Amino acid sequence: MSASLILLISACIYLAIGVPVAFALGLSTVTALVISDAYPMLALLKETFTGVDSFPLMAVPFFILAAELMSGGSLTEVLLKFAGQFVGHKRGGLGYTNVVSLTFFSGISGSALADAAGPGSMLIRMMDKAGYGRPYAAALTASTAIVGPIIPPSIIMIIYALADDNVSVGALFIAGLVPGVLIAAAMCLVNYYISKQRNYKGDGQMPTGAEILATTWKALPAILLPVLILGGMRAGWFTPTEASVVAVFYALICGKFIYRTLEWKAVPDILSRSALLTASVLLIIGTSASFAWILTIEGMPQTVATWLSSMHLNAWTFLIVINVFLLIFGIFIEPLPGVMVLVPILAPVAAKLGIDPIHFAMVVIYNLTLGMITPPVGGLLFVTSNVSKVPLTELTRELKPFLWAHGVVLVLLTFVPALSNWLPHAMGFK
Repeated sequence: MSASLILLISACIYLAIGVPVAFALGLSTVTALVISDAYPMLALLKETFTGVDSFPLMAVPFFILAAELMSGGSLTEVLLKFAGQFVGHKRGGLGYTNVVSLTFFSGISGSALADAAGPGSMLIRMMDKAGYGRPYAAALTASTAIVGPIIPPSIIMIIYALADDNVSVGALFIAGLVPGVLIAAAMCLVNYYISKQRNYKGDGQMPTGAEILATTWKALPAILLPVLILGGMRAGWFTPTEASVVAVFYALICGKFIYRTLEWKAVPDILSRSALLTASVLLIIGTSASFAWILTIEGMPQTVATWLSSMHLNAWTFLIVINVFLLIFGIFIEPLPGVMVLVPILAPVAAKLGIDPIHFAMVVIYNLTLGMITPPVGGLLFVTSNVSKVPLTELTRELKPFLWAHGVVLVLLTFVPALSNWLPHAMGFK
């Protein structure tokens, strides 16, 4: 039995019995190396280290730290108030506030789980007190948190750029803007429809112009962080890795000296949480790299490419097949290892079919991210269920219209490439 077959079978077994993804990938690599005896065990250590030995990966811990610093500086409350002043008074106003707030926060955290566990949990409590169904509030939060990895800065996009040399981090960051806004708009449409059906009312009168101006002025430093990152990269002031360091210093200045809510005594705890999250991300990346190495050395990418070529698929048919495959794959595998394992196999095939690599990247990232809210495994569902204290069955029941909305957006992104690549191309990213 070939090492690649042993690898895939053992990975499925480990995942089926509930082994965490990072350890499942590492253990399946060990199993393949031991049983096949085709490669030395040292390959596991070497490829795991090689997987994380990358300069662009330095951006990951810094972006994580920047998000933690901004959260510690009461950023969540500032963004909630800023978003609520425009939409809070409308029918379903707190639902709109949920969507707008999480979209803004996505431009800082880059993580769907962070959005759901942080500002998402606060928004769920607010909606519950205002008379919204708690399961509905939880479903809206989980569905909107998907924007986290789409709107820059995004950890998944950094990993994708490492897996595919045809795209850059900067291009993917810019490419995520239009799809992210499109997803947020789709969630708002669902909220409008359900709020009208259930008569979810707004939370009062629209604030005066002076109040809007004051709240916007206070929120401006937080809102400018994504602008600083993208603008600085486009202007050539710094690379994506350097931008992550700039984001940390900017977040520290905002929390300590502008909002004055970040205490020095809280910094060690923030550093500890950031280090723990960084370690978990890098562990997944490292074990994914060793897993992917065996597939590569065994010729799996070439085999898949040959098989797909023999089917004589055109670009659009290929994208349909990939959508179905990734939606199923994403149910069981988290986005980060999914990108590490699949992109080196699928991206070259897409390139041969003439599919724009930026367009293909957004399709892959969105598909794998959707797996986080797709029953029965979706990790984001478990996090949201935990923070909202809503049973998973009730949360899943309320999720159906949001999944339909995501499906419509996915179809648009798949068949309208300009939604992904027009802005990066217009800004000089080819």
